[in-house]
Amino acid sequence: MSAGVAAPVSEDVKTLLERAADDETVVKPDYMLAEMTTMRAGGRADFFAEPESEDGLSALLAACRERGLPVTVLGRGSNFLPLDSGVRGLTVRLSQAPFTDIKPGGSRLKCGAGAKMKNVAAEAKRYCLAGMEFLEGIPGSIGGGLRMNAGAMGGELFDVVETVRFMDPAGKVFEMPADSIEVAYRGCPLLNNQIALGAVLKGEPDTAEAITARMAEFSKQRWSSQPKARSAGCIFKNSEGIPAGKLVDELGLKGASEGGAMVSEEHGNFIVNRGGATAGDILRLIGRIRERALTERGIELKTEVQIIGGEDRDA
Repeated sequence: MSAGVAAPVSEDVKTLLERAADDETVVKPDYMLAEMTTMRAGGRADFFAEPESEDGLSALLAACRERGLPVTVLGRGSNFLPLDSGVRGLTVRLSQAPFTDIKPGGSRLKCGAGAKMKNVAAEAKRYCLAGMEFLEGIPGSIGGGLRMNAGAMGGELFDVVETVRFMDPAGKVFEMPADSIEVAYRGCPLLNNQIALGAVLKGEPDTAEAITARMAEFSKQRWSSQPKARSAGCIFKNSEGIPAGKLVDELGLKGASEGGAMVSEEHGNFIVNRGGATAGDILRLIGRIRERALTERGIELKTEVQIIGGEDRDA
C-alpha cells in the first residue's frame, strides 16, 4: 500500500459507527493523522472520531466490537507515530469537554484524559499546588501521560496521581487508587488495554512565587537542551548506565538523516522533521541508531515513541 493511504473505507462500517456515535460526534473516514501529531508525519486512519461523552465512547467501542475493528486512542499527538500505511479500524481522540476539564478541589485537581499537561501545571500554579511543575514542559495530555507514565525534570506523572479512571474494552468504567496500579519507567501496563478517562492529581501547598520560579527554571533547562523543530519528543527510553541522548552523541549520530528526518543537533534523543519527513524516514533512522548502539556498544535501545498502525495491528 502506498504511503499515507488507508485501507478502502467500507460504507456499512461508516454507517455503523455513525449510528453508534452521539449526536455531536462526527465520524470521519480516511482521516489524515499527520496533522494531529507533533512530528507531522504518518498515514491515515480508516475512521476517526472525537466522542463528547463517556457514553458516546462506550457506544463506539461496542460498534467496533461488533465488527471486530481495532481501536486506537490518540492523545495530543506527541510520542505518537502512525505508520505511512495507515491505522486500521477506529482512531479516537478525547479532545472535547468533559474530557478536557480540570476541576480544583482542595489540594487536588480532577483532570480529564484530554486535558493538556501544561494546562494542568498552570492550574496547579493558580491554586498554589506544588509538585506538578514538571508537567509544564510535556507536550501531551493526561491520558497519554498516564499510559506512558510521562516524566521530565526528575518527576513522573504517577508521583502526583491519587486515582485513575478508565474504561475497559467492553465499555465499563472503573476507578482505581494509584498505589494499586503497577507502573514502570515510561509505562503503565494496565493502560495498554484500557482507555484512560482521567485522574485525580494531588499537590502540596506552596506559594505561587515558589511554584513560578521552579516552572521558569524547568522551562529554561528544557529550551537550552531540546530542539524547537517538530519532533515526537524522546525517541528512545534511557538504558541502564547511559542516557539515550548521550549514547547517540557518543556514536557520532547527531545530524544523521534519512529523507526529511534528522537526529537533532541539540539533543541526540530527538529526531526532528526538517520538512516532508515520512514515518518511513523516521523508522529507517531509528533502525540505524539501534543497529549502531547494539553492534558498537552492546545496548539494545527500546523506543519510547509509540509506533502505531500497519495491516496486522493489534486492537
